[in-house]
Amino acid sequence: MVALVGPLGAGKTAFVQGLAEGLGVDPAEVSSPTFAIASEYPEVGGLRLVHVDLFRLASEAELEATGFRDLLAPDVVLAVEWADRFPEALPRDRLEVRLERRAGAEATHREIFAVALGPAAAELLARWSAARGTGGPAHPPRGRRGKGGTALR
Repeated sequence: MVALVGPLGAGKTAFVQGLAEGLGVDPAEVSSPTFAIASEYPEVGGLRLVHVDLFRLASEAELEATGFRDLLAPDVVLAVEWADRFPEALPRDRLEVRLERRAGAEATHREIFAVALGPAAAELLARWSAARGTGGPAHPPRGRRGKGGTALR
């Protein structure tokens, strides 16, 4: 699971489009599922991409009624926008990705901060770090610390 956190316009859906492209799904098919709550994309290589948006949900009970827990399956790459709205409903082993606009930066520039919370997420973050050529974890920005996780900035 990839838990996406950031303000409106931070680039959460754009991140999922890039994730989709990396999985072999046409990124043009990916749009924010704000009103549908969840969108599922074609299976590629044995994995299904499911994109969830929690923005319009009012409670954990409402989230549960959507069938959210059924999406937590080994063959599902689950990307959840506004994941910070219901942190207790999220699996403990997850990759948390925070997206922020930098003050004074170009409109298309974002700061991305990722924290691995659990062993599977740590493995994913290590592979992502290696693919980016960053050489390893970095410290969280502005004093943020992952809850015992590994961080990448």
